[in-house]
Amino acid sequence: MIRFVLRAAAAATALCAFVPAAVHAQAWPTKAVHFIVPFPPGGSVDPLARLLGARLANSLGQQFIVENKPGASGSIGTAFVAKSAPDGYTYVFVFDTHAVNPSLIPNLPFDTLKDLAPVMLVGTAPMAIVTSPDKPYKSFGDVVAAAKAKPEALSIGSVGNGSLGHLAAIVLQQSGGFRVTHVPYKGGGPMMTDVMGKQCELGIASVAALFANVKGGKLRALAVTGEKRSAVMPEVPTLAEQGFAGFSAYAWWGILAPAGTPKPVVDRLNSELVAILKQPEVRKQLTETQGMDVAASSPEQLQKFVAGEIDRWGKVVKANSIRAD
Repeated sequence: MIRFVLRAAAAATALCAFVPAAVHAQAWPTKAVHFIVPFPPGGSVDPLARLLGARLANSLGQQFIVENKPGASGSIGTAFVAKSAPDGYTYVFVFDTHAVNPSLIPNLPFDTLKDLAPVMLVGTAPMAIVTSPDKPYKSFGDVVAAAKAKPEALSIGSVGNGSLGHLAAIVLQQSGGFRVTHVPYKGGGPMMTDVMGKQCELGIASVAALFANVKGGKLRALAVTGEKRSAVMPEVPTLAEQGFAGFSAYAWWGILAPAGTPKPVVDRLNSELVAILKQPEVRKQLTETQGMDVAASSPEQLQKFVAGEIDRWGKVVKANSIRAD
């Protein structure tokens, strides 16, 4: 009888602990939710946060306020969220730099895997390697041949030291046995301007950043970095098709919360986002304007994905002694 009473008491305690969390999730949100974008307005992260925030406001009946806290490759805004109260009212939208920063930035003020709770991998997109239409390169093979003939004479611009484009270019050079000179820029805009102006031979960035100028004929795309061709650049072959078998590198977008955020709240936000990302007009906007492959992952899938990206690109950063700008 005593054992029975003790078991019943333990079960009641567990139920009482679960019920408030479940009730909290059903009531959430009861006030404005803050989406932190750790980059300036523009780019690809900011409009994604605003698009999803507006849709969530409609479906959940509360404001979703987007705040820009840029700096240090996204780590300043991400640190703000990592240190915020885990109450379900503060989230960060991260870009692919999130998985590079642990290796790139000394003394990062948060643990990337432990201090943040995953919510969703929204989507991924390949990068593209581009040049001016006035340049002689018609394929990436032409670039490799020219670079082998005159090592380091060709330049390739990226959005900064340690950016995914920079790291992908390093891996390509090492696997292809050629050398080009990396030119880091403060963002995709200045980089594209110099490539279009022929001050820089090549540029590498996400198809989201490059698509409009490629479509408008101001840039020529030579290759994409995905395992398959991009839906917005179907005529552009992958690097795997051009002699780099097995190579792939993706820009990506994810949503995270402070560690300790109640799981029922995280799960509810995830389910609301899944429903929004199924809306045809939202999916069309993301696929056609950002070249994104919508993932709409579970929290657990995002955590596994981030850990894999940290491991992969961290090895490249360390092996090549790369430092942030």
